[in-house]
Amino acid sequence: MNIILLGPPGAGKGTQAQHLVAERGMIQLSTGDMLREAKASGTEMGRKVADVMARGDLVTDEIVIGLIREKLNGEKGGGFIFDGFPRTLPQADALGQLLADCGETLDAVIEMQVDDEALVDRITSRSTCAGCGAVYNDKTKPIPADGICTSCGEKHEFKRRADDNEEALRNRLMEYYKKTSPLIGYYYAKDMLSTVDGLGSMEEVTASIASVLDA
Repeated sequence: MNIILLGPPGAGKGTQAQHLVAERGMIQLSTGDMLREAKASGTEMGRKVADVMARGDLVTDEIVIGLIREKLNGEKGGGFIFDGFPRTLPQADALGQLLADCGETLDAVIEMQVDDEALVDRITSRSTCAGCGAVYNDKTKPIPADGICTSCGEKHEFKRRADDNEEALRNRLMEYYKKTSPLIGYYYAKDMLSTVDGLGSMEEVTASIASVLDA
């Protein structure tokens, strides 16, 4: 089963993707992770990525599609979760063509709906484990008093992203609504879109996503 998780920055896409990886054996395809992995790989594609990033340029859709193609032709696991891609309508078209070329299908597109004000409050309160990337929140999931991450069981530094402040987040939300939100209509028109309440508890959101996939 191949799925896309849609939602603004901080909606919880990464957290839910990690759960699907653990529970269903799916493979999370995060654009940022793939680019970092490629840069360190030393392959021809990796050298292209390193060169683009060294110049400070944006990585082209062609390169990202190439990286996804490599993943699709490798281990399948329980299917793929597309996280952070597509972000635009041309990328959605390119992904659809790529999946068809690889004999794959897109089985579900899940939009995690959130309220902007609640989202700002959530994001400005979050931090992550420097070791495994597990997300904590000052209000709903505080960092353990002993400093040991409940996900990896190790004692690491807990970091806040530099752009997890209100002004930066509102700018990221504006970019999302301008470029990525048209995907909601795109997949709705294809009768592929399901929505879940992204502001529920982590367990509630997990259950909502499971019900979509199991259906």
